[in-house]
Amino acid sequence: MSNMKIIIDSLLIVDGMLAAAIVDSNSGMILGSGGSGVDLDLAAAGNTEVMRAKLKTMKSLGLNDNIEDVLITLGKQYHILRPIEKHEGLFIYVVLDKGKSNLALARRKVQDAEHALVI
Repeated sequence: MSNMKIIIDSLLIVDGMLAAAIVDSNSGMILGSGGSGVDLDLAAAGNTEVMRAKLKTMKSLGLNDNIEDVLITLGKQYHILRPIEKHEGLFIYVVLDKGKSNLALARRKVQDAEHALVI
């Protein structure tokens, strides 16, 4: 049984968290989401391209490694993309208010969420 709603809700209580989603990188579709402040459908589709590009580049470089997370730093926000190791093709996507969040803590919470997710 999926615990997506519980995982999303646990991420949304992190200080500065604006929005969170679980995304299928094969289609760009959101499987579960919550929060506000960003068009998650549009952001999920766009960040799917980011994940695909990074994986393609790693393959081209012959890097035999895994992505822990991708951090995008904007003027007012952090965006974190974390592949879900147990479910290839899925990733967690979160948006944080840069002025209200602790990046290290947020990354840790996203890591914990990834490990706790059951689909």
